[in-house]
Amino acid sequence: MDTFAFIIHPLDVNDVARKFSFTNYMPASFVERLLRFMPPFQVSRISGIESDYNSIEGWFVSCPLTARQMVHLPQNYVLKRIVQAGNTAHKLGAKIIGLGAFTSVIGDGGISIAKELEIPVTTGNSYTVGTAIQGTREASKLMGHDINNARVVVLGATGSIGKVCARLLAKDVKNLTLVARNKSKLEMLSQKILYESGLAVKITSDVKSAIKSAQVVVAVTSNVDSLIGPRDLNPGTVICDVSRPRSVSKQVAKERNDVLVIEGGIVKVPGEVNFNFDFGFPPGMAYACMAETMILALEKKYENFTLGKELSLEQVREISRLANKHGFKLTGFRSFEKAVSMKEIESIKRNAQINNIAYA
Repeated sequence: MDTFAFIIHPLDVNDVARKFSFTNYMPASFVERLLRFMPPFQVSRISGIESDYNSIEGWFVSCPLTARQMVHLPQNYVLKRIVQAGNTAHKLGAKIIGLGAFTSVIGDGGISIAKELEIPVTTGNSYTVGTAIQGTREASKLMGHDINNARVVVLGATGSIGKVCARLLAKDVKNLTLVARNKSKLEMLSQKILYESGLAVKITSDVKSAIKSAQVVVAVTSNVDSLIGPRDLNPGTVICDVSRPRSVSKQVAKERNDVLVIEGGIVKVPGEVNFNFDFGFPPGMAYACMAETMILALEKKYENFTLGKELSLEQVREISRLANKHGFKLTGFRSFEKAVSMKEIESIKRNAQINNIAYA
């Protein structure tokens, strides 16, 4: 049978408690110290994935380090731990490995990891981009925005995902602002977009100013801490938060009933899939980065696919085509781990209209 594995890790110590409840009673610093000595392990076996062309099974394998540890511990140590998780997956029988969350961010975007493993690797970023842009367009339309004429911001625009998101949006959007810390990289990207699409984009490193004037935001940062708070947004703003950890603070959900925050890259997996692990989604739903690994296994495409800091439009288009072939679909929207109904979106839209009148 064709097989895959997906490497996951706890974003913070609260995620550790979902698997090991006894850690709820321990200080966070102590839990992180324990994680440094814990070897990679199988979290669950995945079954029931089936398209019209193939059926596959797989595994979730944990690299037990939090996001903060992956950022602050020595890079060589972190990469070594990810490779150990990859070897664990290989021993389980996986024929291709997907890198989840920060395992795809650390170092050179999976290239060094792939060199150390005997099976191919993908970060899943190509399909993440495809579904993020699709979801952003659909959510914007539901909120009454014509995305082609809306004020659109890409936050984290010089990252591997951000660059391709910006280039895809620039083909249709007329008012696009790119935000990142590195001004020279922003200038290079803006020139590339001008050459490709003829669009003169705005660039800035001022996150707060950019999103305050935005109607649509695509957030693709790799910050450990959230960047967007409840006071940073105008009524009616649509945010597609692809970042893990999130760019949008949970306070936005609590305090703002007039903005729509969706999670980019949430898809329905074909078949009667059983993940045997609760990562906060309804049955059969997965992140697009997870889905990319599954798609490649269903297609028997056992080769390194999305690696490095540069993504190509061709890869995004190819994986999107293969996703359609095997029956993967963007299904509805989720926000802060919960499904968002059409009734809730209509309520957010009404609240935004009322508040815009009040602020005028």
